[in-house]
Amino acid sequence: MRWEGGVSRRGLLVAQAVLTFASTAADAQEGGTSRMKGSKTLVAYLTRSGNTRVIADTLHRALNADLFEIRPARPYPEDYEQHVAQATRERDGGFVPPLAAKVETISGYDEIFLGFPIWGETAPPPIRSFLTAHDLQGKTLRPFITHGGYGVGDNLSVLASQAKGARIQAPFVMEADQERRTLNEINGWLGRIRG
Repeated sequence: MRWEGGVSRRGLLVAQAVLTFASTAADAQEGGTSRMKGSKTLVAYLTRSGNTRVIADTLHRALNADLFEIRPARPYPEDYEQHVAQATRERDGGFVPPLAAKVETISGYDEIFLGFPIWGETAPPPIRSFLTAHDLQGKTLRPFITHGGYGVGDNLSVLASQAKGARIQAPFVMEADQERRTLNEINGWLGRIRG
């Protein structure tokens, strides 16, 4: 359906999504927490391809919550396969990377929604960093997890061991594997045309 001026409804929705994403990304680039006046709820998230960011941004708006993007001090490679290789080395070596920023006012939150993708069937190293860098004693922790088809892995035990004293609630879990699926499709296609 075209609206006046030749702009489709879909085009308007895409433009709105881009503006929302740009606003969220700008807040996150400052390395701080996007604050809502008087909020006692924090949405903290780590994203690789943007899937977890979409959920975090939705929660941020729906709950009138503060928003914080968890980022390692040294960014991971943009290339998917290099990213996976580095994350696997860190996981296998027990490496906990330093973060670009901490939530300085963590004590002011009663409830924390914590979002992250599954990396190698477990919580990504920056999530372990976030959990060890913040005292979550007595806080309600509500995980939201995206994965590429393998489920949540050992994440609930990781959260329990890293977030000592937090009241960990049942997670929201969603399969969101388009990046891996896209790479597999492309590699399959290349194999057929070159094979």
